Amino acid sequence: MMIDVNNVSFSYGRKKSKVLDGFSMQLEKGAVYGLLGKNGTGKSTLLYLMAGLLRPQSGQVLYKGAEVTKRYPNILQDMFLVPEEFALPNVSLKQYVKLNAPFYPNFSDELLRNCLRDFDMNEDIHLGELSMGQKKKAFMCFALATNTSLLMMDEPSNGLDIPSKSQFRKVIASGMSDDKAVIISTHQVRDIDSLLDHVLIMDGSELLLNESVANICEKLYFAEQGMNEPTDDALYVQASVQGNSVILPNTYGEESKMNLEVLFNAMLAERVKMQSMFNR
Repeated sequence: MMIDVNNVSFSYGRKKSKVLDGFSMQLEKGAVYGLLGKNGTGKSTLLYLMAGLLRPQSGQVLYKGAEVTKRYPNILQDMFLVPEEFALPNVSLKQYVKLNAPFYPNFSDELLRNCLRDFDMNEDIHLGELSMGQKKKAFMCFALATNTSLLMMDEPSNGLDIPSKSQFRKVIASGMSDDKAVIISTHQVRDIDSLLDHVLIMDGSELLLNESVANICEKLYFAEQGMNEPTDDALYVQASVQGNSVILPNTYGEESKMNLEVLFNAMLAERVKMQSMFNR
């Protein structure tokens, strides 16, 4: 097991309500995880706890069996967090790499070059002269080049234009391997749906869904229907341009493409009905 979040509770002060209360989750290597939830439900807090940047009031977070709050160098060298908001120093990318890359023993200059090329950037850029979107792309390239076993990204597609979002998906997919795990926290579900191997949907301290994409598509059938087509058997119905986006029980074992946005809305609106499909 790569990550074990065990009965964790956390608040940002004694008089503040708990962001997480008895939250548990286990993640394995070899998958791209989508961590979904409404704003303010604790997604970012959970990432910071997994990175050891926040300390839980109770419970523990283990990375490959070691407590992340101990912040052992060999653990920190093997994980990387790209926060939603960050600041980069007013230096060239080459200087930034020279200063920071030595901490990561598996850092790959080749991965950095390939990632920059995919984003139509080069190694000669100066971080202080970049737009926010370009800074995000440069930082994501450095993150991938660290070649850590665990990569966590908080709202990585925010600030990216449409072509860059497409390149982002390509970059993440190309950097995956069986011994790595990527966790992408977002509420912009359309930006990552084709990337994911596994879906995590949280609502506060409750993990509403923790299933592989393969299992989701085995249990559920996603379809677009005309406005006048019957929806009596549907688990969830959402109005769409074509008429209705529906989720049905996959009674006949048919193949369908997961609609992550509709699945997310269904889990929030019909959690008991949807969860029953996976508890059978």
